Amino acid sequence: MPDVTGPYAPGTPCWVDLMVPDQQAALDFYRDLFGWQGQVGPPETGGYAVCELNGKPVAGIMAAMNPDGSKPDPMPPPVWTTYLATADAEATQSRIASNGGSVQMPAMDVMTLGRMAVASDPTGAVFGLWQARDFAGAKVVNEPGAVIWNELNTSDTATASGFYAKALGIKAAPMEGATGYFSLEVDGRMVGGLQGLASIEGIPEGTPSHWLTYFSVDDTDSTVDALVRAGGNVLKPPFDMMAGRMAVVQDPQGSAFAVINAAEPDK
Repeated sequence: MPDVTGPYAPGTPCWVDLMVPDQQAALDFYRDLFGWQGQVGPPETGGYAVCELNGKPVAGIMAAMNPDGSKPDPMPPPVWTTYLATADAEATQSRIASNGGSVQMPAMDVMTLGRMAVASDPTGAVFGLWQARDFAGAKVVNEPGAVIWNELNTSDTATASGFYAKALGIKAAPMEGATGYFSLEVDGRMVGGLQGLASIEGIPEGTPSHWLTYFSVDDTDSTVDALVRAGGNVLKPPFDMMAGRMAVVQDPQGSAFAVINAAEPDK
């Protein structure tokens, strides 16, 4: 079901957020593209904006800034970050470090909402951790305008698979009908995908390991057309694949993401 009513099992992608130089421009862009409602938040949260779809939280957008509130120089690249649920952020970041990963931002309280951390796996892909308290994560998924898939594109599938299994309890299994593609599973439930960078057709040489966020749309081609009109960029034009019709794009500030009109599963 699109509405999320219970807690996310540890290891499951539970939230995504975007860090960009111009927060208001991003809020305006995604409002027009996906129908999100969001505004710059209060100073005590660094202005963090929780965007909603039909009144339910779907993603976050924040301005890039230093801990003291100043603008970074140089400015970090705009990026969507996938957050993985955890029951204990400190214990998880210890397992990350002991299994070849790196903790980039140690666990910290976000008011009474939860605890967060930012880490990278041994292949360099950056991800977040979220230990829920008052805020569990996205309340709507798998419907147009919401996250539908989180995918790890990595330079070393074997190393990445071993790391996520040991550090976060996420198991990788070959996906039937998709050579070289793996499903990521938590307690036997598919929660995302994994593939090697070398197997991705047309990907620029030197692309680092990364998590890619997929958003569901009603019509991939018209969404891409609207994105281009709004100043976005197309990295991979719409194409048909086993899961539906998808495209990989960038928003006007350069943040990459995918859009997909997912195919109905076989009965």
